[in-house]
Amino acid sequence: MLNSTPLRLHPRSCRQEICTVSNRPPRPHSVPQLPPDSLAQALLLASQSVTSVMQGRNLTEALAGARSDLPSIRAQAQDIAYGTLRRYGWGDFILGRLLARPLPDPLVHALLLAALYRLESRPDQSHTVVDQAVAAVATIAGGRFKGVANGVLRNYLRQREQLLAAANTDPVARDWHPAWWLRRLQAAYPADWQRIAAAGNGQPPMTLRANTRRQSRDVYAHALAEAGIGAVPVGASGLLLEKPVGVEQLPGFFEGRVSVQDYGAQRAAELLDLADGLRVLDACSAPGGKTAHILELAQVQLLALDADAKRCQRVEENLARLSLAATVKTADARRPEDWWDGRSFDRILADVPCSAAGVVRRHPDSKWLRRESDIAQFATVQRQILEALWPCLAAGGKLLYATCSIFPEENRLQVAKFLKRHTDAQRLPIAGAEDLQLLPQDDHDGFYYALLQKRA
Repeated sequence: MLNSTPLRLHPRSCRQEICTVSNRPPRPHSVPQLPPDSLAQALLLASQSVTSVMQGRNLTEALAGARSDLPSIRAQAQDIAYGTLRRYGWGDFILGRLLARPLPDPLVHALLLAALYRLESRPDQSHTVVDQAVAAVATIAGGRFKGVANGVLRNYLRQREQLLAAANTDPVARDWHPAWWLRRLQAAYPADWQRIAAAGNGQPPMTLRANTRRQSRDVYAHALAEAGIGAVPVGASGLLLEKPVGVEQLPGFFEGRVSVQDYGAQRAAELLDLADGLRVLDACSAPGGKTAHILELAQVQLLALDADAKRCQRVEENLARLSLAATVKTADARRPEDWWDGRSFDRILADVPCSAAGVVRRHPDSKWLRRESDIAQFATVQRQILEALWPCLAAGGKLLYATCSIFPEENRLQVAKFLKRHTDAQRLPIAGAEDLQLLPQDDHDGFYYALLQKRA
């Protein structure tokens, strides 16, 4: 479960020596007067979203506020915003070398970051990118940074090779992650940390889950082929697309034939050892992908919880689209007295709030919004949830502990401490191992699973 708590960007805590963002609030600026179908408009929308992230909003919320009547410009702005935040450490390093002093306007800073990303991702369009970026900057703060922007971007093109060589010697600029994040990866995965970081910087795969209550996976694969959408099977119900498409292009999506769900996340319902008639609790259920998968695999009595009412609404919307039914309650899993009727559950899915370090390529803002101290805070919440849920599990019942993190403090170490506290708990093997730590790779994101059983 991806935590929905608002986060904070503290660039100085990541890169104090190069940060160019002023702590002063942004200057008010006039409504941009740019051609609505221009790259300049897309750059401006993207930089507004990046600025919102710098000020503490998550990227999904920030992009929702990006105003454009043209879907192509909204899509272009989204691509630029995601790319800018993926390589934020790199861009901040480059600007630190090109600027004599910090820019007083965060929006201009963000726009230059966006322009640098665009120059690197579309090097054949360098003249257009510079021209359009300068045009966008001209609409900010009375245009007084137009000359600065033009000079910075042209100097980047002239000094590109030297700047890239310098960036390659700086870990944060080279690996596009905060220093503390890299230290934790190196400690946990000394032989594999660079590959993990590189995977976290890439484009995420798009994987579907066929609703097997409606048709088999093979039948839906045939429907994709007829629609000209290439896919390969993964797992029991999954289909990995050759390239991402909009959900409106997926045959029968709005009629509930299929859902979008990462293959790593699909493992949760499969590991629960489901059977018809069981009482099941999905303790941290939003947005409802795992909830729906459980119901697709077995006819169970399911209670789905989430502490946020709006996120519970998303669960209900997903279930309605798939023609599935469950009891959905807005409640904190740590307070069973608010939601538990005293009848034990045969299965519990504890997909607990976490740092989301395993899905960072889908949420690149989280790399820069997180603080290292957040890991301990998440671990505390995870422990509280486990302690609250364990009495709700029937003797002989099974609890699947799950996160979308790759940090041991949230995963293996958390479970090990729980087992020491509870002699009535035993760990069940997963595929011959004591647990399952999936690391991000081409066909899935990073997830952790441990299956616990209450001794009879």
